[in-house]
Amino acid sequence: MQGCKKVVSIQDISGLGRCSLTVVIPVLSAMGIQVCPVPTAVLSAHTGYSEFVMRDLTDFMKPALEHYKKMDMKFDCVYSGFLASSEQIDHCLEFFEAFPDALKVVDPVMGDGGKAYKTYTKELCSRMVELVKVADIITPNLTEAAILLGEEYPTASMRSSEIKSWLVRLSKQGAKIVVITSVNLADGGMSTVGYDKENNSFWKIKNDYVPAHYSGTGDMFTSVLIGGLLKGDSLPIAMNRATAFTELTVKTTYSYQTPWTDGLMLEGQLPWLTSYQELRDYTNL
Repeated sequence: MQGCKKVVSIQDISGLGRCSLTVVIPVLSAMGIQVCPVPTAVLSAHTGYSEFVMRDLTDFMKPALEHYKKMDMKFDCVYSGFLASSEQIDHCLEFFEAFPDALKVVDPVMGDGGKAYKTYTKELCSRMVELVKVADIITPNLTEAAILLGEEYPTASMRSSEIKSWLVRLSKQGAKIVVITSVNLADGGMSTVGYDKENNSFWKIKNDYVPAHYSGTGDMFTSVLIGGLLKGDSLPIAMNRATAFTELTVKTTYSYQTPWTDGLMLEGQLPWLTSYQELRDYTNL
């Protein structure tokens, strides 16, 4: 029997509000993949709450890496998410360099809804490009894609030709695969779009619009995408799976009128990841 795939996940962990590691660990575990967390910070509640206490763990990251190198560990994927400082980006780059055979995934968490998060300085946003350059896969939302490209956030719907241009331009920064979430297409509605540079293929998955925003949505999408790819999914099937599961949990959470700060009610939905899944249609973009 083949052992579990192992994913190093470099991001924070919060006591209140499902996001980052409290989403990544259960989702990938449900998909049969072991998560090896490298926490960048511990928070009583995520930064969307009006108050929280935090313990920065930047000083933990390098010793953890040195320990893994000493043990001659092998990982199938190194996955970075929310980062709190320029120094943490340096440590992520060291992790990517230390495990060259691992799939390198960067979720360039910087903002949403057209605005950068309050913890993200201009320096931190500009340095995110350094991670993108060495990544195999990046999964920005539309806000983060605009930041990476130095573009204004599009308040109107985008034409397919426009978003295809963005995908190609982002891939030229380094990644082989680019997936952008939360894209409102003029000819396709709310969608997730992807580009595979190696075979020059563009993909689109439509999703239903829900009038709500929840913390951890991007973490969930990227985690399911990684899980699918590590288990042998093609890019459009992995995108499809990630979109369907995220939409399921968003709709469930919305039906209970859960506060957005609580994040997505994923606990009762995890069995979907290991059951028969009727996936939606995917199309070329």
